[in-house]
Amino acid sequence: MPRSFKTVRKTASASPVKKSIAIRSTLVDESDEWRHTNIGRLLNNAVRRFETRVFELLAETGHTEARLTHLNLTRNLDMAGTRMTELARRAGVTKQAMSELIVQCEELDLIRRDADSKDARAKVVKFTKRGLDWLEAFRATLAQAEYEMRQELGTLCVDGLKSALSSYAEAYDSLDHAQPDIQESRRVSQKVRRKRT
Repeated sequence: MPRSFKTVRKTASASPVKKSIAIRSTLVDESDEWRHTNIGRLLNNAVRRFETRVFELLAETGHTEARLTHLNLTRNLDMAGTRMTELARRAGVTKQAMSELIVQCEELDLIRRDADSKDARAKVVKFTKRGLDWLEAFRATLAQAEYEMRQELGTLCVDGLKSALSSYAEAYDSLDHAQPDIQESRRVSQKVRRKRT
């Protein structure tokens, strides 16, 4: 049975946040510009543009084997090898999703699974010879894509962008640390603000 208007009003006034949302939703706002100009959307668009260019450059060198989704595996794979559970944690995906990426990249002969010398039950994912060749081409195309970005935006701008993003995302570097919780994220933000003052 659908709620009556009065029930909805009571629920909406139950908390300041819900009340604010209810009031805002009744306002007629023709502009949805904020959806296209918020920093998250802009960063996402920039990443998509950059990574698309990297894969265009890879294709020009004859490396068409991997797809963008495979970066979730390859960018998190240590040169000495990494367990699947760690790859999933670093990529922020489920073990099942990482397992699918591993199977796909195995079929492309980019990676292989070896027995873990420390735990007989576990497997370590490693680059194959072909995978290492792909990785070297990927490194070169990353450098080319960054060079092109510097040509378009200017070196000072790109250096400033890299510095700012490194500082902002430092706590989320999945290769070095476990993903922080919200409390840890707040502590890092406060620490960064203190350094600036």
